Amino acid sequence: MEHLPAVENPLFCTDSYKVTHHFQYPEGTTNVYSYFESRGGVYPETVFFGLQYIIKRWLLGEIVTKEYIAEAKALYKMHFGQDVFNEDGWTYILEKHNGRLPLLIKAVPEGTVVPTKNVLFTVENTDPKVPWLTNWFETILVHVWYPMTIATHSRAQKAIIARYLSETADNLDSLPFKLHDFGYRGVPSVETAAIGGGSHLVNFMGTDTIAGLVFLRKFYNCNMAGFSIPAAEHSTITTWGKDGELEAFANMLQKFPDGLVAVVSDSFDIFNACAKIWGQELKDLVIKRGERNGTLVIRPDSGDPPEIVEKVLNILGTAFGTVTNSKGYKELPKYIRVIQGDGINAEMLDKILSRMQAGKWSAENLTFGSGGSLLQKVNRDTQKCAFKCSSCVVNGEARNIFKQPVTDPGKTSKKGRLTLELQNNQFVTVQEGRGDPEKDLLVPVFKNGELLKDYSLDEIRQRAELPIVRQANKK
Repeated sequence: MEHLPAVENPLFCTDSYKVTHHFQYPEGTTNVYSYFESRGGVYPETVFFGLQYIIKRWLLGEIVTKEYIAEAKALYKMHFGQDVFNEDGWTYILEKHNGRLPLLIKAVPEGTVVPTKNVLFTVENTDPKVPWLTNWFETILVHVWYPMTIATHSRAQKAIIARYLSETADNLDSLPFKLHDFGYRGVPSVETAAIGGGSHLVNFMGTDTIAGLVFLRKFYNCNMAGFSIPAAEHSTITTWGKDGELEAFANMLQKFPDGLVAVVSDSFDIFNACAKIWGQELKDLVIKRGERNGTLVIRPDSGDPPEIVEKVLNILGTAFGTVTNSKGYKELPKYIRVIQGDGINAEMLDKILSRMQAGKWSAENLTFGSGGSLLQKVNRDTQKCAFKCSSCVVNGEARNIFKQPVTDPGKTSKKGRLTLELQNNQFVTVQEGRGDPEKDLLVPVFKNGELLKDYSLDEIRQRAELPIVRQANKK
């Protein structure tokens, strides 16, 4: 059996009510212009990312076909119980434009970090006979909220880790691998894992979400975006039995004699595992691996994270010794590290790293893994993402349009045609067509079925980088 996506026809990438909207615009409407923004939310700024995927996946090329039109007509007639589908409009696009969408999309370059309440992209029809087309694709275009929010969410956690590294470690070199994506199983679909996992890799280079690698290879011109290491799970340890934990651990060191290897160590007693098995019975083997640039990464996976991490570090410090770095903080020998992959979110990161700092432990000793909290515990309101119409042309007259609900001033929309400009080194959205086109940071990325910009992950990562890292790289 051939496996196809649940939805392949792009004429189904809309909300039901939009199928009726071609009846609803004023007579004589020839242009509809809409924009997308983050109206606020958890984070004061957003990393713009993911539009290129949506364009490549759904909008490129000759996407409107006779078969798709017939399929849509039949489904919508059953769905509404009457014939409301714009068959003539879609047939016009098929015949006049060879099935290519007569739309223009302008957007801020992907990876740009923009304060909330600014325009991020605009959409308008390029053929006056299909003004309804602009907002038909609102539904699928607003899906950019997810990759954008994950990239923003991940970057905010990167900023927390970077701050503690800058205060307690000699450098920031390990930062790209400090937050590892464990989220593949924590999301509702492979496609979600691909998009979310790829979005996390805008900021980091560690992942176990293989779908994210494939996503970035296919849509963002990156041959290999992230890396992982051999690692144990509870099944590969507990199958040796409680009395066989020593042998299970030794097997990991023997089967992976050099490089990084992670071993979950809380199947029975994490403190005994660290103090006696790793710290005594296998100590020589751990040290010998270190002579071949091998590093053992011990993973606790239960308990109160700040307390457990500190206890594990103290036990390992007693067993293997520590050195004091240039900032005055303790580091374990380079051949042994810890990864905390349970309960990790932005708040917990800060709690753990703050406790480590108070105990004079460098953040260099610890890596984090995050799953559902990284890829799943967000929604469209995390950054209050919205797509609104701000301008139209009716009977040759340009109109600046907006909404201003008396019940919620926060939902007031922008007016007219928009530009995103830098004024006094600050992002500003200029409304009502008053902006300077020469200063507009929104660049055409899609027009009439063609992709005009094809960003690589490398350049996106450069735009999204933290100021503290930029500064460190200059030194």
